[in-house]
Amino acid sequence: MPESKSAKAEGLMYKGHPLRRVENLIYYGTMAEKYIIMMQVLESKKEQDLNVATKVSVQLQLTDANLKSRDRVVKKSEKDSLYAAMDVAAIWLDRALAGKER
Repeated sequence: MPESKSAKAEGLMYKGHPLRRVENLIYYGTMAEKYIIMMQVLESKKEQDLNVATKVSVQLQLTDANLKSRDRVVKKSEKDSLYAAMDVAAIWLDRALAGKER
């Protein structure tokens, strides 16, 4: 019996979109969609045994491979925590994918 899509190990999900981390970059969304969010941890500090992000760049990008990387950026912002960055990322991505991007 084939596994359903929801039964597969899809990795970390946040509000219905996948999260992928590569070193200090976090990708939110999927390349199969028109938009994706790229977050980059620019600064962090040590809190007990953990590194906590204190400055995070957030970019809403088009996934069109034919565009230069600088032309893909639709919106960008900097936040002072990963929590704040994820909050704005979820809103931007949902609005962009729903066609409400200005």
